[in-house]
Amino acid sequence: MNGLSMLYSTEGGIHACRLCPRMCGANRQLSPGFCQAPAGIVAARAALHHWEEPCISGTRGSGTVFFSGCTLRCCFCQNYKISRETFGRSISPGRLSEIFLELQQQGAHNINLVTATHYLPWILPALDMVRGRLSIPVVYNCGGYERLETVQALKDYVDIWLPDLKYQDSRLSGSLSQAPDYFAVASRAIRQMIDQTGPPVFDRDGLMKRGVIIRHLVLPGHRDDSIRLLQWMAAGLPADQFYISLLSQYTPYEAISDFPELNRRITSYEYEKVLDAALELGLDHGFMQKKSSAREEYTPPFELQGL
Repeated sequence: MNGLSMLYSTEGGIHACRLCPRMCGANRQLSPGFCQAPAGIVAARAALHHWEEPCISGTRGSGTVFFSGCTLRCCFCQNYKISRETFGRSISPGRLSEIFLELQQQGAHNINLVTATHYLPWILPALDMVRGRLSIPVVYNCGGYERLETVQALKDYVDIWLPDLKYQDSRLSGSLSQAPDYFAVASRAIRQMIDQTGPPVFDRDGLMKRGVIIRHLVLPGHRDDSIRLLQWMAAGLPADQFYISLLSQYTPYEAISDFPELNRRITSYEYEKVLDAALELGLDHGFMQKKSSAREEYTPPFELQGL
């Protein structure tokens, strides 16, 4: 028993899913829930990925598995092909366990699970299958919108947490990601992630072995919300127990008619104001992107590679 059973009822598949904060109770044997995920694993790519933070990608890359579907509905999502359209291939837990070992053999510094929550009843058995053979850390790369109980159930599986912290304003999260409770949920989950890992641990080459990196993507027109999030981090989280990663890579992939402010990249002024706020608040452990990082290449090709 891996601690997840309380989050869904099952007889060979999910019949009342409560894995994510939406707790939609979907019978995924019959139809997907809000996440658009069926019963069983669907993934779109498994390959070495070189565009994570330096302490995650290192020199050889992060062994990244992109899962299809998402518990959020961000109107600006760059991975919409898999998050909204659920492009991908069905794979078994046994095949996923083989993929983990193949990525390790290719030289991956870690196994990086991207948007995995809605597939945990099948992913955790895959991790159990390679226990003792997988010698690299497991990274949980998520949108931050996680149930506290789900985070707790992952205590013995996840070494590095890589959550987003997207919004402080509930109206903003409601309109842009259909999650008005986003900050209330994510802030609680991130505190738990830090409690479970303790302070960041790095090896002699500067690669993270354990810890939490909180990502925040600065959105055009919303730098004030970014600064409020930084203020909460400085006041509400234990000092020196986490790293931050401030991202400037927002790239509009299509016109968003309901939110015209999102139809452009952020300006240097917007990003620098957020960086200045972080430094003034003492949040100087982490990473920043150059303004030129706003490029489409951060979205990998989803062509079923490695599956």
